[in-house]
Amino acid sequence: MAGHGVPADDFVGRKFSYLVVGGGTAGLCVAARLSEDPDITVGILEAGAGHIQDPAIDVPGRYGEGIGTAYDWQYETTAQPGLGGRKLPWPRGKVLGGTSALNFMTWNRPNREDLDSWAELGIAGWSWDEMLPYYKKSEKFSPPDSEDVTEHRLVHDPTALGTDGPVAVSYSKEYSPSHRLWHDTLANLNVQTNEAHLSGSSIGAWTTITAVDAGSRTRSYAAPAYYLPNAARPNLVLCTSATVTEVVLENDQSASKWAAKGVRFHCEGKQYAATASEEVIICAGSVASPQLLELSGIGSPSVLEAAGTPVKISNPNVGEHLQDHIMTATIYEIDPSVPNPDTLRNDPVAAAMADHIYATTKGGPRTILPVSLCYLPLTHFVSPSRLSSLAERASTATPRDIARKCRLEQAQRLGQIEYIFDVGNWSTTMPPEKASQQEGRGKKAYATLLQILQYPFSLGSIHISPHHPHGKPIIDPQYYAGAQGPLDLEIQELCAQFGQKIVDTPPLRDFVQRRVWPPENLTEEEELRTWIVENTVTDWHPVGTCSMGGREGSEAGVVDERLRVYGVEGLRVVDASVMPLQIGAHLQATVYAIAEKAGDMIREDRRR
Repeated sequence: MAGHGVPADDFVGRKFSYLVVGGGTAGLCVAARLSEDPDITVGILEAGAGHIQDPAIDVPGRYGEGIGTAYDWQYETTAQPGLGGRKLPWPRGKVLGGTSALNFMTWNRPNREDLDSWAELGIAGWSWDEMLPYYKKSEKFSPPDSEDVTEHRLVHDPTALGTDGPVAVSYSKEYSPSHRLWHDTLANLNVQTNEAHLSGSSIGAWTTITAVDAGSRTRSYAAPAYYLPNAARPNLVLCTSATVTEVVLENDQSASKWAAKGVRFHCEGKQYAATASEEVIICAGSVASPQLLELSGIGSPSVLEAAGTPVKISNPNVGEHLQDHIMTATIYEIDPSVPNPDTLRNDPVAAAMADHIYATTKGGPRTILPVSLCYLPLTHFVSPSRLSSLAERASTATPRDIARKCRLEQAQRLGQIEYIFDVGNWSTTMPPEKASQQEGRGKKAYATLLQILQYPFSLGSIHISPHHPHGKPIIDPQYYAGAQGPLDLEIQELCAQFGQKIVDTPPLRDFVQRRVWPPENLTEEEELRTWIVENTVTDWHPVGTCSMGGREGSEAGVVDERLRVYGVEGLRVVDASVMPLQIGAHLQATVYAIAEKAGDMIREDRRR
């Protein structure tokens, strides 16, 4: 079922109170909540197609199949000096549901301190206590069976979870063979199981919840959660395959203010315009939201003028302050008889059998997801003197710099590094001869330890191209580069050393046979550093490019605490780009919570 919504010709003939740009994770949530009021008419413009009931999206164990396809914008970074000149693919969802249709379904929350640090920047209303109701409002948690709780360490605080929201979340029913070793291995390193990992602290080892419907065992994402149940509402109108190219801004000369009045978009080779009587709400994500602002004349004069775009609102923060989670994948060889997802990718017979099991029982390999997580503070394995040395080199030029530096201080109990272990080869950089399934001695099987830096000092940018402003934007995360980037590289080295310690600890030690990537003979510190530079990739969690300004206002941000774009009436941004500081968590649940809160704020402002 690929098509959804109305034709563009029909869409532009409607009268809308609000236009939502982007039918993704945030956009569909905001639109659904606003359309609960029958006096409000909401139009959604989504660049991708519907692709509802597509097994490549819906079947949990087929995670990753949408990446690099028509469902993906297929962005790419610029050559990164800090990564040896490599360019990285940057997947982002171009499909109804956005990146929630492509991600790996992990469902977790940041630390209390992460959100409280936003409030400390003067961003009122965004502390942990104020955001928790919105996390809960978005989710419908199905508790696990008692036998699963015992066998798979499925511990959590039930009072912290929502039970009647749109997004179905649950624990898995089946697990990879390495998961049974995870909690005991970490316990042997004095890392305890976190029994309340959704309650404000992610520190410790835990089995993560995922965005999977417990009944159907299908991915729960924005399209089936927020759009489909409400698609019959006459005041909720969707147009797919519609790419917005500009927000129409009009200047009220008497008030000396700009106001958003609608958008221009193209669909199936034709150009269109749609109007909104109340607001335009940009929910295009951390890549496309700053791009659209710049195409509309909002941004740094130097960027806009280079692209030939007239400057309407000068704000040099648009597209800046980009922060991303930084990841490496260490690969280990395991017993080839161990079931792993690589087999399903490489063996059509095994894949067909797994598909049959899933179709008939909603079980088997197609329901297994990576759920063995651990977040640790650096204090767990970095000496106080080394940590102090790192903190001393951190910048204190701005309030946000100070907040990032504070996260390195010994008193902070934050999950600064995330480890995930699962069977299968997750590396995108391992040489093909290493990854071969027929490597001399016969068939190979692998497992991966992912290491993901949560609070990067590397700061990048996303801007329109001066030569092709309507093409793909220039994405420059500045991994390990700039004045502060070397701090990230040094921290990653320390974390890699502890990561190897995890795998060298029983019972996980007995599960792996040898390290494959990096090679076992790589031992010198300089060799490890080189390997990290050559093998670091994105964890697909960009934030900050249209961030909230807090008490510094437009001097530091793009939107205020109510997500209104500075200097423009009737224009908001609602997505991960508004986050002023990176969080120690996968982004999905927080993006839904931001959108839930935005829905309430927009309705409150409308009543004033």
